[in-house]
Amino acid sequence: MTIRLGVIGYGRRIRSVINHIDKFKAGTRLTAITDIRADEIRVEMVEKGIDTSGVGFYTNSDQMLEEEELHGVLIGTRCSLHAEMAEKVLSRNLPLFLEKPIATNMDDLRFLKEAYNKSKSQVVVSFPLRVTPLVRIAKEIIDSGTIGTIEHVQAVNNVPYGSIYFKGWYRDESETGGLFLQKATHDFDYINYLLGIEPIRIAAMKSKQIFKGDKPANLRCEDCQEQEECLESPFHAYYTRGETKGIIIDTNRPWCCFAEDTGNEDSSSALIQYETGMHVSYSQNFFARKAAGMRGARLLGYKGTLEFDWRKSELKVMMHHSPRVDVHKFDTSSMSHGGGDTVLARNFIQVIKGEADSVAPLEAGILSVVMCLAAKESAETGTFQDIPKV
Repeated sequence: MTIRLGVIGYGRRIRSVINHIDKFKAGTRLTAITDIRADEIRVEMVEKGIDTSGVGFYTNSDQMLEEEELHGVLIGTRCSLHAEMAEKVLSRNLPLFLEKPIATNMDDLRFLKEAYNKSKSQVVVSFPLRVTPLVRIAKEIIDSGTIGTIEHVQAVNNVPYGSIYFKGWYRDESETGGLFLQKATHDFDYINYLLGIEPIRIAAMKSKQIFKGDKPANLRCEDCQEQEECLESPFHAYYTRGETKGIIIDTNRPWCCFAEDTGNEDSSSALIQYETGMHVSYSQNFFARKAAGMRGARLLGYKGTLEFDWRKSELKVMMHHSPRVDVHKFDTSSMSHGGGDTVLARNFIQVIKGEADSVAPLEAGILSVVMCLAAKESAETGTFQDIPKV
């Protein structure tokens, strides 16, 4: 049996997910694509030698869903459309792979939750970090009681490629909802997964100290005369940081990140209180570079501390009452999102076949969005925000 897949929003991220799905040779076939660039995508696929016979190309998602006989749908549109497109799939009771964040505001989130409550669909949210080998062993150790009950968490995400949130389309906050929703949504989710308890209150702060300025709106790097002065220029990407093979303008990130129309904070932090009284501190930064990049956490119990960092592919367990440190190394350097994308791809196939439940259910996506929106509100109003139960 051929498993017929449809895509709404055929961007870079969903193309990667489809590629992971194809590697399982499970009888899946991409048979329908809805995208505003449908004609261009067809040409690009043909030029790459991809067989497009049997693939329907659409610019209207309703038309695709009505005309195609699909077994599952993947959504990878711009963030502001995730909830709207997901409702269309849920109303047809089709298995859904949904990119994060699943919504960018509370109205859309309520709309999506109502559609989900009426649907028979299972949803796999694109939360790869929670299913990486690193987090899976962390969960085993925590649940075993080896380090005691987790009573404090210190989590960090220093993003070494952070300029993408100021040079490309991500700079539009009306589209992204801000960087809590873009980045912290992953971190809040894996923390919730590891703790297994409910967050109840959040306080947050955000700053914009670096990526701001008075350069004219819509200034493109290729039109700027300060290539050698600007450390974010293609010149320095090649000459100083050695990040490219030549001085090339990245057409996906063409704008000046020191212009007056650059959105997004460049660092932010949150304190999250959980139902037991324990709390988590989380901080993210978007101007750290190179070896300063880090993504991971310390989870502290009375008996010991567990620490991991995806960029080092390493997990340590440090016991508090004995001179013992256990180190777990992971070889995930060639794996997308630390191996999590592979797990999500297989799980989506299993969900379609009725062989398994989602390992990243919509409930997790809803909770993460609620937390991110509360963090944003807290940072903008200087207040603590309660996190409603979902």
